[in-house]
Amino acid sequence: MSWGTELWDQFENLSAHTLKGIDFLEKYGHFVRDRATIECEYANKLRKLVKSYQPKKKDEEEYQYSSCRAFKLLMDEVNDLAGQHEVVAENLLANVLKELTALTKDLRDERKRQLYEGSRLTQSLQNQIDELFRSKKAYDKAFKESEKAIENFQKADADYNLSRAEVEKQRLNMSYKSQACDTAKNHYADQLQRTNELQRQHYRSGLPEVFRQLQELDEKRIKNIKNFIYSAVETEKNVFPIINKCLDGITKAADIIDEKQDTILVIERFKSGFNPPEDYPFEDLSKSNGSNPGSLQNVNSIQPRLKDGGLTVKGTFSGSKIKKRAGILNIFGSRGKLTEVCVAIKNATIADGKDDYSDLAPNQRRKKLIQKVEELQTKVTQETATRDGLMKMKGVYESNPALGDPMTVEGQLNECSHKLEKLQLDLRRYQGYLEDATKTGVQNSHSQNNSPRLVNGSRQHRNSGGSGHDEESLSRSGSDSSVANPTLNHNKPSAPGTPQLNNHGCSNSPESGLGTSRTSLPGADSDQDQYDGHPAENESEYYDVLPSLGMCKALYAFEATSEGSIPMAENEELHLIELDQGDGWTRVRRLNGHCEEGFVPTSYIETTLYNT
Repeated sequence: MSWGTELWDQFENLSAHTLKGIDFLEKYGHFVRDRATIECEYANKLRKLVKSYQPKKKDEEEYQYSSCRAFKLLMDEVNDLAGQHEVVAENLLANVLKELTALTKDLRDERKRQLYEGSRLTQSLQNQIDELFRSKKAYDKAFKESEKAIENFQKADADYNLSRAEVEKQRLNMSYKSQACDTAKNHYADQLQRTNELQRQHYRSGLPEVFRQLQELDEKRIKNIKNFIYSAVETEKNVFPIINKCLDGITKAADIIDEKQDTILVIERFKSGFNPPEDYPFEDLSKSNGSNPGSLQNVNSIQPRLKDGGLTVKGTFSGSKIKKRAGILNIFGSRGKLTEVCVAIKNATIADGKDDYSDLAPNQRRKKLIQKVEELQTKVTQETATRDGLMKMKGVYESNPALGDPMTVEGQLNECSHKLEKLQLDLRRYQGYLEDATKTGVQNSHSQNNSPRLVNGSRQHRNSGGSGHDEESLSRSGSDSSVANPTLNHNKPSAPGTPQLNNHGCSNSPESGLGTSRTSLPGADSDQDQYDGHPAENESEYYDVLPSLGMCKALYAFEATSEGSIPMAENEELHLIELDQGDGWTRVRRLNGHCEEGFVPTSYIETTLYNT
């Protein structure tokens, strides 16, 4: 069926219909454009979401767990999904909207031409019809005038009173009017024939052709809407396989989550390597020696107090007296200045020793050292390859000077060799640290916790060689009187990481600035060069048994060079009886059963407190 035959009289309706159709096509184009905008905005928001949840540098260590790694893979897949939505938006704009906009413009121009042609044909037909009506009107007028002229001639011819001239006049008028009527009639007939012919052409060929063009235009519009929808769907279908791969990637990311493995990683990350403390022993005060068990022996029952989140003892208990820490820090009069010096020296010592990770727990230290060794091995391999390449290049230049000057790579080769030598030294140093840390970890894993036991109502260390009576008779050490020979350390090599003495007999150790021998102290006797393990006579009033707060282990060997300090050997274990009060010194007691206690540098020991 054709619009030209079925809708021959619906020119105005077809004009309005085609206009609405093109407007609808343009509306669909706006829909595609907005859809592409939404896809693009969605992709941008997905990328912004992924970017905002990307791990920060400080949180990178957390992403060793499988759940965190799965989340990171998920974000990568979501980022790829965003890319696919961008592809959809780009294809909609390039393949659909661009063609749709061009088609809309073409359809509007074609419709305008066809409507103009239809209007022209219609106007031509209307002009012909108007001309027909005018010719008919003229013929009608001429016919009436001719009839009237004939009637007047007949009356004049029948009237005998009129002259022959008057009758002849009426006859001539009749002839003229009859001739005019015949001319008008012929013109009307000719005009009628032409009008009918034009009307037949208008409604059978002219206007139907216009309507056919409009019909094709509308069909083209409808067909292209269908094709555009197909194209939009095909655009989305093309990205579905990649989207499915992204979703499969998210599923695979979820599959790698392993709660057991994450639990093991938590253990590896936070395990310190220390053994848990044993149970607290029962202290039977009724079996203590002495007539007044509530005086001296009650010292053992005094528990450390929690203060400011740390374990500390308020002062040093001595019978009925409380004596504050004194001795080694008051020998020069001004405690504040000396304390500042000691703290500064301690901080400098710790800062210098952090490269071996000695401030970490054993297990964590081994882990860090292993990472450092692997990193240095990789750098050594890279630098070795670089050096070999430079050496080959230099050899080629030497064998064939035309290729280049060997001296141009000499500087690079020297720099690379120096860098490689430094990396090898660092590697050997950290391998030594790792070997020491591994040995220490093995020793800690086989050792038992050295918490004090109760033997016959008194404290005794489980590994102590002394008796319970000897343990009870422990008195305050010569922390205010004992010294050691300062020359013992001058020619003795120190352990790795220990501060070295300078040419003036000073060091970066925490005891620097406190004097190097007893003879340098006010009122000291020059013949007492070394501490003998017994308390001074003027300290007899402070004989007591101080409670043990925990255990400590010597990280380095220490030679006592100041009053109140005691020497210790590397890896020696001692009782911790008083914590560092901010001056860089910790009070300890030997485990050999001898009455020997004093102060050692806090940075030289590793402490383990008993649980309270």
